[in-house]
Amino acid sequence: MRLNQIVTSLLDTDFYKFTMGQVILHQYPSMQVTWTFKCRNTDVHFTEEMINEIKEQVKAYCKLRFTSDELAYLRRIEFLKGNYIDFLSVYQPIYEHFTIDNNSECGLNIEAKGPWFLTTYYEISVLSIVNEVYYRMNKTREAYHKLKCEQMVRLNNKLDKLEKNEYRLAAFSEFGTRRRFSFETQEEIIRILADRKVNNKLGSSTFVGTSNVYFAKEFNVKPVGTMAHEFIMAVGQGQHELNPAYSNKFALESWVNEYGTKNGIYLTDTIGTDSCLLDFNDHYSTVFSGVRHDSGNPYKWGEKMLKHYKSQGIDPMSKTLLFSDSLDFKRATEIYDYFKDYSHIAFGIGTNITNDTGDTPLNIVMKLTACNGQPVAKCSDEPTKGMCKDKGYVDYLRRSIKWRMEHDKLSPEFKGGNEN
Repeated sequence: MRLNQIVTSLLDTDFYKFTMGQVILHQYPSMQVTWTFKCRNTDVHFTEEMINEIKEQVKAYCKLRFTSDELAYLRRIEFLKGNYIDFLSVYQPIYEHFTIDNNSECGLNIEAKGPWFLTTYYEISVLSIVNEVYYRMNKTREAYHKLKCEQMVRLNNKLDKLEKNEYRLAAFSEFGTRRRFSFETQEEIIRILADRKVNNKLGSSTFVGTSNVYFAKEFNVKPVGTMAHEFIMAVGQGQHELNPAYSNKFALESWVNEYGTKNGIYLTDTIGTDSCLLDFNDHYSTVFSGVRHDSGNPYKWGEKMLKHYKSQGIDPMSKTLLFSDSLDFKRATEIYDYFKDYSHIAFGIGTNITNDTGDTPLNIVMKLTACNGQPVAKCSDEPTKGMCKDKGYVDYLRRSIKWRMEHDKLSPEFKGGNEN
């Protein structure tokens, strides 16, 4: 490796990898999946030197194991079960699952194929490696240092406005591991946030915690996260005998079977929020403490969720609307001011906290593209956020959803809360 090792702990990932990982191990141990990397920036090119460095960094990542101290930390999380932690005690990433080469428009192709219960942990670490390798090898040392300094200036300016209540984020968490500028700067950012929290220097806002489990442990803040789109996609579309238009039904059942009333913020947009609400009935609306927005118009989504809760006889003020889609502090403040009198509001902010340097950040993802030999797809509330290798499958999924929407709305059991 030309650079220092970037990922040095298996805890250096998002918390929802563990909350999903437990369900996957217990309920779906035979599922085989494919993960595919994509860079959405049209002007970014990865050089051969970058690709070689990424390979070496991934090889180093695949030598990691959880330490006894890390396992002890995970055991203290009440809804993570002993047999799952026992599995993690022998877990190790497998380099042979990866294909890394230049067979891509951006110059970098990454795929990982293998059992879901093993490969789910790769996504965040690989994206962190790609992001840091690109910035370190695409910039001179002087330019890199300048961006790093600018990031901290911008962060402190935002936090000063929070302290003065010019920005109002209510409850917010840091969600930026996958697109961070670097491990080093993310560590410093969470140190600053934790210090400001202790010293009451965030105005009326509250720093809840971070999605990064390593830093949550290091700074004694809350690890935050429930589930990602991968869970609903695999559970709903990877079992070939099931109708994918009922993906949320199957995912909701699995999650509640594992956790009961614990650990419950539901992600609504995997196959469209309107479709989700057909299955998010009064039982699940009660059991889950709230819902997360990750695509589409946040105001329309929020209004839709308020209407849905009321249709189920639930006071929206008893629930959380968590917004996490491409947020900055200004946009989050506007959303908070709009909804603050109607529900509990929270935010998960990623790139704008961990990679706001003044330079255009990488827009990179690593998504589930196949499960048990069949394509899977996300049909979110924002069409451009989808990713699938098989257009025919996407068309089939959309037809399935459309048919169900049209027929279920005619059912006498349907209560409303959906508006196209």
